Amino acid sequence: MTLELLEQAFSVCKLSEDSPVDLSMPFCFYARTDAEISLVCETEAAPANCLAREDGWCALRVAGQLDFSLLGILAGLTGALAAAGVSVFAVSTYDTDYLMVKQTALERAERALSAAGYTIA
Repeated sequence: MTLELLEQAFSVCKLSEDSPVDLSMPFCFYARTDAEISLVCETEAAPANCLAREDGWCALRVAGQLDFSLLGILAGLTGALAAAGVSVFAVSTYDTDYLMVKQTALERAERALSAAGYTIA
């Protein structure tokens, strides 16, 4: 399986009800539940009035489209990273999965994933 390292720097944000969100951003993962509103976006596009914000994330995208019948994709990826002591913030879309890792842990993450048989492009 191939992972693509995205060039952008990302932020994970906790938003209030009145935080403006530009849903036309190229990378915008917006989640609203009964308990919170979260946003993962490019750092330069993060809203100024976040309730909380953590910068310094990188993204690895699983290349290609994943069929819903596939099993264990995230488990394999996160298991390899957990064994290497790398914390992960995962985001899934209709087509694929994204693993967010801190920039400070990226080299360790790449080594762990390569050792587990994954290719990073």
